[in-house]
Amino acid sequence: MDWYIGVLKNYAVFTGRARRKEYWMFFLINLVISLVLGFIEGLLGSPGIVGILYGLAVLIPSIAVAVRRLHDTGRSAWWLLLLLVPLIGVIVFIVFMALDGNAEENEFGANPKFADL
Repeated sequence: MDWYIGVLKNYAVFTGRARRKEYWMFFLINLVISLVLGFIEGLLGSPGIVGILYGLAVLIPSIAVAVRRLHDTGRSAWWLLLLLVPLIGVIVFIVFMALDGNAEENEFGANPKFADL
């Protein structure tokens, strides 16, 4: 849960680097919360307003952590535009998110793996 809260605390930080673990833990917890909200709203027959509000609340933090994750692999934020390409863009983006970050310092900052030790 610390990874999720940490991303929310840095909700508008688009500089620096994010580890794979930070990105994927945020993604996983975000997915679980979204599924639980959808299930509860489905049981209650709600039109999904809470899910939409939650999605809007985590939109900026999601983009920010994705940008920092791209920075960790040595790519600029412009690579987010890959998500606009149907299917192929999403697959390439997932591969980028799964790649290990640069071991050395890059133009976006120091390796976050060594900062956590």
